[in-house]
Amino acid sequence: SSVENGRPPDPADWAVIDVVNYFRTAGFEEQANAFQEQEIDGKSLLLMTRNDVLTGLSLKLGPALKIYEYHVKPLQTQHLKNNC
Repeated sequence: SSVENGRPPDPADWAVIDVVNYFRTAGFEEQANAFQEQEIDGKSLLLMTRNDVLTGLSLKLGPALKIYEYHVKPLQTQHLKNNC
């Protein structure tokens, strides 16, 4: 399987460190640590709801909203499209 930026292309195959690096690369250095603390791997990331991101990670609301809307949700949508 190919690798993009050191991560497998399908988020379901990401390890916790892949998720952390994804958010670091996206500019959420501080928030990325929360994903590590909560041991969110790719499969967990794809299962996260808006509420999980906003309340489960103890993030500030602004960054949490952006993380969900611009990163988690699109990754979930893309994953579903690729696996239908």
